[in-house]
Amino acid sequence: MNMAAARLDEGIDALGLEVTPGQRQKLLDYVALLHKWNRAYNLTAVRDPAEMVTRHVLDTLAVLPHLRGARWLDVGSGPGIPGLILAIMRPDWQVDTLDSNLKKTRFMRQAVRELGLDNAQVLKVRVEAWQPERCYEGVISRAFAELGALVRLTAHLPCEDGAWWAMKGHGEQELDDLPGDVRVERIIEITVPGLDARRTLVELRREAA
Repeated sequence: MNMAAARLDEGIDALGLEVTPGQRQKLLDYVALLHKWNRAYNLTAVRDPAEMVTRHVLDTLAVLPHLRGARWLDVGSGPGIPGLILAIMRPDWQVDTLDSNLKKTRFMRQAVRELGLDNAQVLKVRVEAWQPERCYEGVISRAFAELGALVRLTAHLPCEDGAWWAMKGHGEQELDDLPGDVRVERIIEITVPGLDARRTLVELRREAA
């Protein structure tokens, strides 16, 4: 894990983020737990802890400064990416992570307990069946579905003035399939330290009535 810690520190410096010692340790503990569980449960194709830092943790930290809102849903969260990482970094946010896969939700619940993430809730349910008591200011996803499908499956979940945020490689390729009442607010070019691949963050909002 020494290589993972060094890569995390380098990435945080490159992104110019303020990370407390407690948050840094929780990020490393999350990676260690993911690496441990991944041996038996195949939660991610990334096997090396240092690569987990780059491809999962720094990939999430790179979008963090662009996000707005305090009540979040991470759709198709898998092992908690980006939701649990957002919960670590923003203890004042409420972050719900949703996935229908039992192995992945078991892992996330264990991570929430071990990391003491009182602001995170893990949901094992299909997204179209989830009916929360309150809407979300932000619905975020990474590698869950193409943009049109994401919006259609989650149309009932964002607040009226809320937004969808999709972590993508080339998000522009999926814009033609968006519903007519949804507009592209921004496509933000994201630089992930140590990752030689294009990353974008697509922000979508409803058209004003």
